[in-house]
Formats: sequence, C-alpha cells, structure tokens
Amino acid sequence: MDSKQQIISKAADLFMRYGIKSVTMDDIARELGISKKTLYEHVSNKSDLIEQIFEQKISEEKEMMARFRETSEDAIDEILNITKFVLKTLRHLSPTTVYDLQKYYRSTWKMMESLHCNHYYDLIRDNLERGIAQGVYRSDLNPDIIAKLYVGSSDFVTNDQWFPVREYRMDDLFIQHMNYHLHGIASAKGLVLLERHMPTIGTRSEE
Repeated sequence: MDSKQQIISKAADLFMRYGIKSVTMDDIARELGISKKTLYEHVSNKSDLIEQIFEQKISEEKEMMARFRETSEDAIDEILNITKFVLKTLRHLSPTTVYDLQKYYRSTWKMMESLHCNHYYDLIRDNLERGIAQGVYRSDLNPDIIAKLYVGSSDFVTNDQWFPVREYRMDDLFIQHMNYHLHGIASAKGLVLLERHMPTIGTRSEE
C-alpha cells in the first residue's frame, strides 16, 4: 500500500468511527506516525482528504455492485445482496460522520449525493429491466420512471429536516425504504422470493 493510500485508509477509519469535525489533521498524522508536512504533500487540506476518501468509497461500491450483478441468481437476489452490503457499510458509519458532512462539509455532501444519484439510477433501472425480464417484477412497470422515483425518495430519506441523523438510524431508514420499494415492484413470483429472504435482511447476524 502506497503512502497516499495509507493516509486515505487511516483517515477514513478515524472519520467513520469518531466523526469528521473531531478528528484533526494532527490526529491523522500522529496515527500514521508521520509529520503534518508529509501529510500535506499528499493532500491539500482536510476538505480535499474527505473528498478523496468518499470518491474512493463510491468507486469501491460500484465495483462491488457490478460483482453482485454478475454472481446473483436473479434481480431480487441481486438487490438483496446490495441491501446487505449497504447495511454493513451504514452500521460502521458513525451518525456523527453524516451529521458533520451535512453541516460542515456541505459541498462534499452534495458531491456524494450527485454521484450516488447517478449511480443508483443506473443500478435500479438495470435491476428493474432484469427483474421484469425474469418475471420477478411486475410487467407493467416503467424502469426509467421507477428508477427516478427511487432515487428521488432516497434523496428525501437523507433529508436532515425530515429524518435528523441524531434521531433516525441510517440503516433503519434504508431497510424501510428498500422494503417499501421491493414490495411495490415485485410480481407474485417475486413476492414468494422476497418473503423467503427479507426476514434475514437487517439482522445483526448478517454482519
């Protein structure tokens, strides 16, 4: 692992555990056993470091989603594997981290939202098309419209005015949102698969 990747990995771990505002560049340098001068040879400032961390996280997430598509048995199996992966990620994410991003690093939060919106639109649309072809989703659905509705409602779920991160757990919101989505699009055949697998989604034993 090169020096820059070590910085990104260590900073990401600290931010995810303790939040962003409370972790200083001095803390990161000390944890890495390097000087702050060396740290700034790799990143411009704290905001730059945060952006690089989340850009990498999103890139890694895209790779994992593509792997789920290749290895899943059907569209429902794919989306449930994605759900498990996202839940595991959210449960390792401190609520303070989300709060800090929304309040103190608004531009980074907006960048993340934009990247996620585009990524999840493609992901959900492709999954819908696959599920309709396999008969596990209703045949009367318009993949383009439903994918946009999903992304739009996801944006609402992360709205701090309606769902303050200090009052609502992100993983609970995600489970409810995905459950709502899947039960609205599943065919009779798909509902059988859902009822078989959904009870295990969100249980702590999955981690």
